[in-house]
Amino acid sequence: MTLTSAPPVVRPRTTSLVFTLLGLGAGTFAMLQSLLSPVLPTLQHDLGTTQAGVSWVLIAWLLSASVATPILGRVGDMIGKHRALLVVLGAIAVGSLVAALAPSIGVMVVGRIIQGLGGAIYPISFGIIRDEYPAHRVPRAVGAMSSVIAVGGGIGTVLAGPISDGLGWRWLFGIPLLLVLAIGALAARFVPTSPVRSGGRINWAAGALLAVWLVALLLPLSLGSSWGWLSGRTLGAFALAAVSFAAWVTLETRSANPLIDMRMMRQRAVWTTNLVALLFGAAMFAVITFLPQFIQTPPSAGYGFGSSVTVAGLLVLPTLAAMAVGGMASGPIHHVVGFRAQLAYGSALLLVGCLGFAFWHDTAWQVALGGVVFGLGLGLAYAAMTSVIVHTVAPAMTGAATGMNTNIRTIGGAIGTALVSAIITGSAGETGTPTATGYTTAFATLAAIAALGVVLSLLIPTARGRT
Repeated sequence: MTLTSAPPVVRPRTTSLVFTLLGLGAGTFAMLQSLLSPVLPTLQHDLGTTQAGVSWVLIAWLLSASVATPILGRVGDMIGKHRALLVVLGAIAVGSLVAALAPSIGVMVVGRIIQGLGGAIYPISFGIIRDEYPAHRVPRAVGAMSSVIAVGGGIGTVLAGPISDGLGWRWLFGIPLLLVLAIGALAARFVPTSPVRSGGRINWAAGALLAVWLVALLLPLSLGSSWGWLSGRTLGAFALAAVSFAAWVTLETRSANPLIDMRMMRQRAVWTTNLVALLFGAAMFAVITFLPQFIQTPPSAGYGFGSSVTVAGLLVLPTLAAMAVGGMASGPIHHVVGFRAQLAYGSALLLVGCLGFAFWHDTAWQVALGGVVFGLGLGLAYAAMTSVIVHTVAPAMTGAATGMNTNIRTIGGAIGTALVSAIITGSAGETGTPTATGYTTAFATLAAIAALGVVLSLLIPTARGRT
């Protein structure tokens, strides 16, 4: 298939502006992941819905992003990442506008589905970095971008309270809308046309099967506690996920035009890194979700500090700062400490941080210190695993490969969140408030998951000095 070239764009003299635009776009989307969790009770009240209904504000975004990330990442590889970038920025903007003006929960969910299509901005951004940067600068740039995304994923927890209290919850969508419109206008002019394209066409059957197994897996993981883990709906969805996953792998393996190349996914550096990503996602999302809840619990429960949403967000700030440091350090130190070792060290820091949350949480400064250790490991590991993928696969497959890695982290996050939720809520007594033992067990479980991540990191090959 012959692709026509996109109209020429003005190429900046340096890559700094390109990175800034990509970082702002990816960071804004990452922020939308955590920006709404603290204000769900407000949304429930103002939109006149139930707790189950408002939960779809998060679930719809998760499902949409999970399906769109690998598919649109692959589309970017095919048609050009510059074009794909503008498409996903447009989706974030339209979704934000719909959600900001939503008069009902149904419209809000539609807006979040459209927003979720922007998840492909992650693989597209990494692909553009690989295309535009000299090879020796790619590790530093990938590390910095990973840091931006990791921090963006947590900064929403910090900003949600002040924005909602000061401006109203609709500005939780209005501010990202204005940011993305400005980024899109500048990106259209200054982000260069993609020099590397894979060509080909979209395998729609593979895309449909990919969407089916992702939704069938993530939906019961998100709603299993309310459906019942052994209910017919839950077990049926898991069965559908297993069957459709097997069909998807079979189709992709036999296809001359695969959406996700199974030969690429079978490379040892890819599958081992993706396995670590699954565990990493479980620890990361569970801590980001439940640590603020721990902080906000009144001391009368035997733990917690009774903090407001805003104060809880401020206590998370040291974690975010450490994330930034870890991600920024990954590229510059990779010649001394390879990416495989960084991933192992990062997982070890996650282990220590989770143990701190479990057994050393009597004062706010102890929790903040544990957050620093956890955040440093988070930033380092996040950047390292992305770098392993980027340096392993062919340039024309960067979007698809990093998109699947992102999705596997998301799947891990859903598993980790469901597991920790079951442990914590299962410890609640007659008052309905989880016990300190429940949180201790949950964080200790995450520490065990991080320990397994350390071991699996050592399976990643170090061939050709890439990792």
